[in-house]
Amino acid sequence: MQRSFLRKTALLSFVAMGAALSLMATAQAADSAAGRVTARQCQSCHGMDGLSKLAEAPNLRGQVEDFLVKALHDFKSGARRNEMMDVIAGQLADEDIANVAAYYSALQ
Repeated sequence: MQRSFLRKTALLSFVAMGAALSLMATAQAADSAAGRVTARQCQSCHGMDGLSKLAEAPNLRGQVEDFLVKALHDFKSGARRNEMMDVIAGQLADEDIANVAAYYSALQ
């Protein structure tokens, strides 16, 4: 009986872990989709496809997600300065920053 209980417990743990991983994958996809919406305000300089429309604006397509998050937080806090980015990043919530970074980093 003890073995049966242990097997059932292990099976339930395995199923719960699979469900959690599935939810995490869904949340990541939602972040990228939400990031696409947020990126609309970035498109005049950086483009929806992450390819810059202005010589002064860097390409964001495929950039490392952590780098984008840090850069946006730095613009928001004033640690990094750019007249346009100070205004844009200053309006972004932390969730928006994470979402737009997920979106641009996912583009290939």
